[in-house]
Amino acid sequence: MRKSPFAAFAWLSCLLLFVALAGCGKKQLYRDETFKSDTPFSAKVKGSGEVICWSVKRAFLTQGYMLERSSDTIIMTGTEDSQPDEETNITLRMQATCVDNRDGTSTIFASATEEVSKLQSVKQSVSAGVSIATVTVPSGSEHVMRVVRRETIHDADFYQRFYALVRSYAQEEASTAR
Repeated sequence: MRKSPFAAFAWLSCLLLFVALAGCGKKQLYRDETFKSDTPFSAKVKGSGEVICWSVKRAFLTQGYMLERSSDTIIMTGTEDSQPDEETNITLRMQATCVDNRDGTSTIFASATEEVSKLQSVKQSVSAGVSIATVTVPSGSEHVMRVVRRETIHDADFYQRFYALVRSYAQEEASTAR
């Protein structure tokens, strides 16, 4: 039996409509992204790149951040963990890059994320069988830490506090160099 061209067209149209509608359910953050120059993610600071990068490193270390070892000296990444209660862990991860502007100033680019993990009970099961005759039975549960939220920090005050500490270390460095 031969299918009519109309039936093939109708089937293809339904398939394309289904695929198009499937994509509508996802929120795509990049479509709403507004690129603008006035953000909390950078600050211009008085001092050479070497002094500012050292000041950024000191700012991380004095606040309890663990620095990742990197071969790139201008990019620093630090993490700080806290546990407000027995079932919650919060990880703050911050990356900072310092660039010498070659005019007596440097620019610091910083971005931080906060990740919240909660202790959750996960049910476990055991499966046994052959081919299609498989039996699955519950075997208990275990407690695991699961990420429940991860987001970039956009709070301008957070970054201003970081830049202020970097500036104070840069000023301290400049006064000892004199």
